Amino acid sequence: MTVLERFKLELSKKEYYTDVEYTVFLNENSLIALSEYDKSTMQRNLLFSVVAVFETLSNDVDVMRKIDVTGVTSVDVAIAWINKRVIDIKTKISTIEVEGAEEFTNVGMLFSRNRR
Repeated sequence: MTVLERFKLELSKKEYYTDVEYTVFLNENSLIALSEYDKSTMQRNLLFSVVAVFETLSNDVDVMRKIDVTGVTSVDVAIAWINKRVIDIKTKISTIEVEGAEEFTNVGMLFSRNRR
């Protein structure tokens, strides 16, 4: 399965944009649309691309009207649905380990102040 195919699958095969536009979203997150999808190395960036799509949808009322989801009956409901979907995806992203990233264990330094 290609990255673009997997991306569309994550978007429930909804045609919010063209393949060319979807490719731009993927490229912005360091993914190549026609390469083979590898979940272990590409999932985070793919989900970041999905978030980007939903964020652009929430800024365009005309595109939001294309959202065909059960229970979405108005623009306000569509905005709430998009916001919930973005939160859910960001939560999922936060659970994916970043390969090669070192754990930062000295959190105390983030909250310290140089007091005189």
